[in-house]
Amino acid sequence: MVNGSDETLIDRETDSGETDRPRRVRSKSARNSFVAFLSFCFSGALALVLAAVAVLYWGKTQFDGPGPLRQEATFLVPKGGGLDGISASLERSGIVSDARIFEYGVRFERAAGQLKAGEYAFAPGASMRDVMNTIRSGNSILHAITIPEGWTVAQIYARIAADDTLVGDLPPEAPEGSLLPETYKFTRGLSRAELVSQMSAAQTKLVSDIWKTREDGLPISDIGQFVTLASIVEKETGIDSERPHVASVFVNRLRKNMRLQSDPTIIYGIWGGAGKPANEPIRQSHIASDTPYNTYVIRGLPPGPIANPGRAALEAVAHPLDTDDLYFVADGTGGHAFSRTLDEHNSNVRRLRDIEKRAAVTRGQSAAPGAEVE
Repeated sequence: MVNGSDETLIDRETDSGETDRPRRVRSKSARNSFVAFLSFCFSGALALVLAAVAVLYWGKTQFDGPGPLRQEATFLVPKGGGLDGISASLERSGIVSDARIFEYGVRFERAAGQLKAGEYAFAPGASMRDVMNTIRSGNSILHAITIPEGWTVAQIYARIAADDTLVGDLPPEAPEGSLLPETYKFTRGLSRAELVSQMSAAQTKLVSDIWKTREDGLPISDIGQFVTLASIVEKETGIDSERPHVASVFVNRLRKNMRLQSDPTIIYGIWGGAGKPANEPIRQSHIASDTPYNTYVIRGLPPGPIANPGRAALEAVAHPLDTDDLYFVADGTGGHAFSRTLDEHNSNVRRLRDIEKRAAVTRGQSAAPGAEVE
């Protein structure tokens, strides 16, 4: 009988002659439709899987393949930069070919949180994986700034201000003698204020460490005087081996309450941290100038450092040579001649003047007259 469905009711007679209740039988067309639907779903899923595999394979080849760079390039990863911003900037810079592939690749490698700020160099043809690994390593380009020993704070600040790999404004001028002369390495984008802070912290630690090892009985009452004397020693000689000898002369003079008579203190008292103009000689009027730094006029140490001393000068003052010398003067060869008495010293001065006169004659100039020290 027909009931409006794809099923047929079949009456089946039993052995006892009775008829069972009707049984529904699904038609062949219904079974075929269901199988077709399952086949369609399977085929669709398989197609999606194959497409995903193809996309992943293509993305991997793009991620690992040679990049667009034709020559070495540098790139600055800013502090706090997000992966999407870094990726876009890398594409704009021509370092990667597609920001989205780079971003997805980094996320797939679970390296999104491992990218480090800094300036990095990339070789020609660097792949996206190479770029990721370089930034991930943190091996950024280091720049350097060298601060010579004996420079004043004003000179140091001028050099820091002129370095265009640093950013930001300089802090208020640091106290004289508080910055460590050294070569500092840093990544592009370091603030000038942070660099000055590093210099100050390094000098504070160095001075404290050396001060603790000083010899007993030095005529220095505190760590401030220690740095002040070291700054004078620093300005008097650039020869490491001479510094303990120069320090011994000043220590001996302090013990005898003699004036230190150091030319660099005259210069600092008159011209300050800017320093003496190159074409300006030290005149008798300068020697007699009434400034608190002029050790030809005052007794003892000036009120503060006249420069930023380095390790060698600090060590020299903490451990001066054991001598009886009270004088020294340039010897004409870059070093100094030391003496215990004024007569010996004046003899050394006359010898220096003779050397200067001969040199002036050779150059066709007149030697400047010099006075003996008393």
